[in-house]
Amino acid sequence: MFSARCILGAAAWRLHNRMCAAPHSVAAVCQVTCTPDKQANFSACRRLVEEAKQRGAGMVFLPEGFDYIGSSREETLALSESLTGETMSRYAQLARELLVWLSLGGFHERGPDWERDRRIYNTHIIMDDKGDIVSIYRKSHLFDVELPGKGVSLKESVFTIPGPSLVSPVQTPIGKVGLGICYDLRFPEMSLALRRHGADVLTYPSAFTVATGAAHWEVLLRARAIETQCFVLAAAQVGRHHEKRWSHGHALAVDPWGEVLGDCGGESPGLVLVQMNLDQVGSTRRNMPVQQHRRAPGFYLGLEDA
Repeated sequence: MFSARCILGAAAWRLHNRMCAAPHSVAAVCQVTCTPDKQANFSACRRLVEEAKQRGAGMVFLPEGFDYIGSSREETLALSESLTGETMSRYAQLARELLVWLSLGGFHERGPDWERDRRIYNTHIIMDDKGDIVSIYRKSHLFDVELPGKGVSLKESVFTIPGPSLVSPVQTPIGKVGLGICYDLRFPEMSLALRRHGADVLTYPSAFTVATGAAHWEVLLRARAIETQCFVLAAAQVGRHHEKRWSHGHALAVDPWGEVLGDCGGESPGLVLVQMNLDQVGSTRRNMPVQQHRRAPGFYLGLEDA
């Protein structure tokens, strides 16, 4: 099975041993290596979802680009679909068949004026165990970055429309989940807004580049967990997608104290299981009441001269 190469910390193994008592509070955080081949990608993701369900997961998290990662702008656009297309239909059938919730982050959704402008959204969908879509978030912050010295050159805004707003955290079997996608991870204002609106869990399905992932991936995820006192679940792409693109991997699960509970490594597809003990969210917030200590919003908007 894919998960054989995942790395689990001692804490995660202890949690795994207690999973049978509360199967619907178990989350599976996955990593895959998607290509332009949509059928092969679905087959790979299906195997991970099936394994996760067999091992007790009530909700499974798939990464950005779970549907495909194109090798050019033209291919990326040509392969895109609407939310009523074949890809979402197949995942709805999978959710119903396995009775599992799905986080499908980074779907290439055709925009509202597709026939005119050929632009898409980068869309995160939460699907319940009946195959119904219960939340839709469209990526707010687009990755337009040139790092010549590190071999990074991506301009997402060329073909992607920024989402119009954040969405409220959605109630799921593992708690209230606040939705982001990849580059959104770099904006703490967003995670704090989701925390204020009741999130217990933040999720950032991603396809981080190798260079930026090695430098920033884990530290950013742990920072978002520490500052919000939420669980943070980050499914990831890993490895070589085609001759032009590689991803960092290391799908992570982080607890509200900032401890890494599981890491899928940087080489192969796999998954990590985490029992979502929401009592830990409450105890962390009681013991260190950061939100109570936060000043009124206007306090942070300006500085006085010394």
